Amino acid sequence: MTHTPTSGSTVSGPAWLPGPRRAAWAESVDRLRDAATTEPGRLRIIGAVLALLVLVFGAVTAWQISARSTAARDVATRSEPLSADAAEIYRSLADANTTAAGGFLVSGQEPAAVLRRYQNDVHTAAQLIANAAANSQGSADTQNQVTLLNEQLPVYTGLVETARANNRQGLPLGGAYLRYANDQMNGTLLPTAKKLYQVETGRLHDDYAAAESLPWAAWGLGVIALAGLVWAQRRTYLRTNRVFNPGMLAGTAAAGLALVWLVVGHTWARVDLGDSWDHGGKSLQVLNQARIGSLQARGNENLTLVARGAGAAYEDAYEKGMTTLDGPRGQKGAGGLLSEALSLADDSGGRTPVQQAVDGVAEWRSRHAVANGDDTNGDYDSALAYVIGGKDSSGKEITQTTGQSFDAVDKGLQQAVDHETGEFQQTAGDARDALTGLPEGAAVLAVLAAAGAVLGIGRRLSEYR
Repeated sequence: MTHTPTSGSTVSGPAWLPGPRRAAWAESVDRLRDAATTEPGRLRIIGAVLALLVLVFGAVTAWQISARSTAARDVATRSEPLSADAAEIYRSLADANTTAAGGFLVSGQEPAAVLRRYQNDVHTAAQLIANAAANSQGSADTQNQVTLLNEQLPVYTGLVETARANNRQGLPLGGAYLRYANDQMNGTLLPTAKKLYQVETGRLHDDYAAAESLPWAAWGLGVIALAGLVWAQRRTYLRTNRVFNPGMLAGTAAAGLALVWLVVGHTWARVDLGDSWDHGGKSLQVLNQARIGSLQARGNENLTLVARGAGAAYEDAYEKGMTTLDGPRGQKGAGGLLSEALSLADDSGGRTPVQQAVDGVAEWRSRHAVANGDDTNGDYDSALAYVIGGKDSSGKEITQTTGQSFDAVDKGLQQAVDHETGEFQQTAGDARDALTGLPEGAAVLAVLAAAGAVLGIGRRLSEYR
């Protein structure tokens, strides 16, 4: 006779059949819970957690400080030098344009020294452009600017050579070609070089930010790991009345040393990086702008005379450039890039050459006023003599020229740039050195701390065997 289950009843298998299988993780949790009910089990868990925590602290420290160390190294050896190279590209192009214009003020064949200076400027710019291309590191902005510079520089030099050829034959067309070359320089080459400088300076700021950013994760993990080690020792003391556990004590000392090294090393590096910017990087940017501004002013001054009575636009550009450089005319100390550079200079080595440039600009403006007055009155020969030297219309030899003043300004600014570069390299190098060995040292100390924690816990576990 068969038995039919009634509605709502359940059918279960024989008692000897196995029940449903439990997940492996559930069984692991049960074993862990059971182990935690005994002191040996709790000690094993504490040891494992402490070792893992200290090792994670070491790994995160090594990772974060390695990134900051690389950024600090790049500030000193890559991004700042590339930013300086970009500024030098701009300066070389501006000086080439100024020199080319100056050569046209001499009748017939331009002096060999002028031609040599022009050629050196073009060669320097070409070399630095190639260097920027080689170090672009996949930057699309840098590659775009470098490509445009490579394409347009031969166009500019071709216009200059055509202008020279016409000038040697005494043809007025030479001045027209020179103005075309100047438009090419100021309309395409210099704006592109300026964009390249801005891109490289942006990379410099990014490297500064990366190097100075606080390693919060490493600091937090270090504090937690150290607190865990101290708690474990206190727990041992309360349960055993033993004041010291050698293994745990060694682990705590290693973790504490790693944390102190991390905080002190990175803080020191941040201070040095701040100094490198405040006492070098910032001044260099202002000085580079001032040097470029003086070159452009000199170029516009020369082109005013090349234009032979049609240079009002160049004269206006000269006045605007000098105002940017040294403030409004007749208002000494009223502002401008040179005043800013003077305020940023923090020692006599930086202040003295800038002050020489300030004095040179004042002298330059005074002599230019005389030359411009002669040009406005139609005395071209006298104006030319005050700009490049020679005899004025009365036959008097002019020995104090605007060209000499410009050279004094450029020399002072170059000396200031060299001084500030040295200060920058010193402090940026100190920042890089402050992080040297920290990633590797933190990793080693973390391993030692983990080993100390495990040995200390192992010593307690041996008492239960």
